[in-house]
Amino acid sequence: MYNSRIGYVAGVFDLFHVGHLNIVRKAKEHCDYLIAGVLTDELVMHFKNHMPVIPFEERIEILRSIRYVDEAVSVTFENIDKMDAWRRYHFDYLFSGDDYRNASHWIDDQRKLQEVGSDIVFFPYTQSTSSTMIRKKLN
Repeated sequence: MYNSRIGYVAGVFDLFHVGHLNIVRKAKEHCDYLIAGVLTDELVMHFKNHMPVIPFEERIEILRSIRYVDEAVSVTFENIDKMDAWRRYHFDYLFSGDDYRNASHWIDDQRKLQEVGSDIVFFPYTQSTSSTMIRKKLN
């Protein structure tokens, strides 16, 4: 019997750009079913200390419309922790940009995910653009 691989990628996805497209495209190449988690406005405010330019409902709709994404879900305080997300979605792979590869909390998260049969796959971070760079240009 064929066992499909579930992937999960989470992000703010504000000011959607080619770096966002790159990560969802690469993620879909590694799984059969891709879930994209979109951080709520409240969560972005909590972690980044500013509101996203694009409201949550529009950001999640953008992700739902991308052909590489099979399902877009909200990321809240209840499932921001990677293990909480895993318990909810039972993904085989969590995808992230490699700018987090050596962060201690990500190393710990990877160990915990590996204990339940999942893993983190890091992709090269798109250096040419970011939402922060776009925001600075607009200001």
